[in-house]
Amino acid sequence: MSVEAGRQGRDGLHLSRFATWDVAIIVVTVVFLIFAVTSVQHFGTSQNATFLVLELAPILLLALPMTLIIVTGEIDLSVASTVGLTSSAMGVMWNSGVPLETIMPLCVVIGAVLGAVNGFFVTALGLPSLAVTIGTLALYRGLAFVLLGDTAVADFPRSHSSWTIGTIGETPIPNVLVPMIVLAGLFAAVLHAMPVGRAIFASGSNRVAAAFAGIPVAKLKFWLYVTSGAVAGLVGVFWTLRFSSARADNAHGLELTVVAAVLLGGVSIFGGKGTLPGVLAGVVLLSSLQNALRLANVSSEALTVVTGSLLIISVLAPNILGRVRGVLRRRLRRTHVPAPNP
Repeated sequence: MSVEAGRQGRDGLHLSRFATWDVAIIVVTVVFLIFAVTSVQHFGTSQNATFLVLELAPILLLALPMTLIIVTGEIDLSVASTVGLTSSAMGVMWNSGVPLETIMPLCVVIGAVLGAVNGFFVTALGLPSLAVTIGTLALYRGLAFVLLGDTAVADFPRSHSSWTIGTIGETPIPNVLVPMIVLAGLFAAVLHAMPVGRAIFASGSNRVAAAFAGIPVAKLKFWLYVTSGAVAGLVGVFWTLRFSSARADNAHGLELTVVAAVLLGGVSIFGGKGTLPGVLAGVVLLSSLQNALRLANVSSEALTVVTGSLLIISVLAPNILGRVRGVLRRRLRRTHVPAPNP
């Protein structure tokens, strides 16, 4: 084999490491944003940019703990119902005269308790997370209607609502972008730079091997569900103040968008694989695509079809890409085998 052929083989192996789904989705996101800014009317305006950040904020926040849960091989479909239930609880407490400064942390605690219920059923009783969270999806939404019924509480202080939808000074940067960046950085550090992150990946790759390695898999998953519930409670507060309306049907159906964004970002539904940068790109791509379609006067039904289609693509495409990369690596390794000495 020639030196040039060997060099090409090494270069091919090096480049193949970048042919991952999360890298591809980051590139697609950048390309789509450039296309939308230049081709979709009003997409590139500062007003729409602010609106887009406010739209993707709840999806991004819910996607952060959802990423960690799916990496462990589990799922939480109750997040949107938790948002609705904490929103209803917020309305009831406000009507009862509880100060908003007390209500907001209480909603986070309520969300954490709801997440702990999921975690108990999944880890202590060993029930499938898909079945458990489908059940609590219906249960929590039903409890939200029990608390508040079909009514809405809409007399929240303007100061709090204004901050939620406001911007930093005279810039178009929304206030909520700051806590979003902080939380995204925190979750990224946990997953990619701390021992607990390695434990999360190990639990999703092989639960038995992780347990033999001394990782408390059940305890780890339990606290991930608690974290997911607490973040959903925080989103419930944000959602209520943003629209200045506590309703039992707040965030209805949002769980589909969150799961679609996480899987679109390259997290394997089977666990053990995924990156936070890929998920962030998936959230931005899905939200900006929906925003661009709304600006083009596409119906909400069509948006649901797009979300469902992306969910299917995000499950199938990484597996296909993984197989292609595997074939490519095997071929490159065969071409890189040194020729025998004469």
